[in-house]
Amino acid sequence: MSQKTFNDIFKGKTVLVTGHTGFIGSWLTLWLKYLGANIIGYSLNPPTDPSLFDILNLDNEITNVTSDIRDKEKLFETVKKYEPEFVFHLAAQSLVRDSYENPLNTFEINVLGTANMLEVLRFSPSVKVALIMTSDKCYDNKISNRPHIEDDPMGGIDPYSASKGAAELITSSYKNSFFDTNDHKISISTIRAGNILGGGDWAKDRIIPDSINAINRNHNIKIRNPDSIRPWQYVLEPISGMLWLARKMYSNQKEFNQSWNFGPEIGQKFLTVKEIADYILTKSNSSLKIDFTDNSNQPFESKKLMIDSSKAYSNLDWKNIYTIDDALSEIIAWYKTYQNKQEDMKEFSISQIDNYVSKAKQVNMNWTK
Repeated sequence: MSQKTFNDIFKGKTVLVTGHTGFIGSWLTLWLKYLGANIIGYSLNPPTDPSLFDILNLDNEITNVTSDIRDKEKLFETVKKYEPEFVFHLAAQSLVRDSYENPLNTFEINVLGTANMLEVLRFSPSVKVALIMTSDKCYDNKISNRPHIEDDPMGGIDPYSASKGAAELITSSYKNSFFDTNDHKISISTIRAGNILGGGDWAKDRIIPDSINAINRNHNIKIRNPDSIRPWQYVLEPISGMLWLARKMYSNQKEFNQSWNFGPEIGQKFLTVKEIADYILTKSNSSLKIDFTDNSNQPFESKKLMIDSSKAYSNLDWKNIYTIDDALSEIIAWYKTYQNKQEDMKEFSISQIDNYVSKAKQVNMNWTK
């Protein structure tokens, strides 16, 4: 079983995905497998229970290396042994609140882990394309009158944001010092995606799993920062951008060897946390309410964060396919199907990939050909 998209570039290719047991990593791994790739996964055990990785039974579909991204020798050994052509580096500590509770752990994973990956790539004769996923929070978020573009300064007040800004700077340093030379064959880009929503996310302090869990327990949804604005998008949107970018980099390494924002279109309304929760209640036909918790003693998080993906729209011919209504419908359908236990979740998740690709074909996206 495979799917013909992205010019069929991944079929039969060996692809290393770090952080493959996480929420986004599991969706990426599933889609790459569907595209016919041979997947080498490098990660710790799934970070949540339940986990999308386990529900999709991906352990039996790929070569699974259980290890820490901070273990450079093991990472080097893995790349040397399996000789991947593509690398998608997603391994990270991905929660802002956790970064306050354990900042050193966050910096070790997000900064040193990225440096380890880049150092291993320096000496890999097999890798042709590597994508380093950071975050929309990598920016020094002091611009209020417009969304962030790729050339804006890196920064971050909280440890998580600072770690992502640092990962960007380290990647840029490695690219300029070691990779952007005529004799080096690896093309490297960084990805800054928006706030990603999708079925199978059970991370703590995230609006979708918190809302779904509250509804399942017949409790009101509790939110801390109702007016916070984020660039929300469906999980398959940035993944389609990453896969299409990897395809373009494979054919023309230098032109696309850059940093890229993958977020919602600028004309789309950037919803608040409260509006997302309201959507979920409405879509779930629930009579429950939203409760606002006291956040006076909560650690700092930026109230407003937006990114501008115009470069990807213009230079990659990539854009978001789903409206926020489409996305939330798919997400709620995923959780309801999982809770009803009447369908194979791997097949159902693949059907959601097919739904997304079908919609992309309707709008004539180049990556669907």
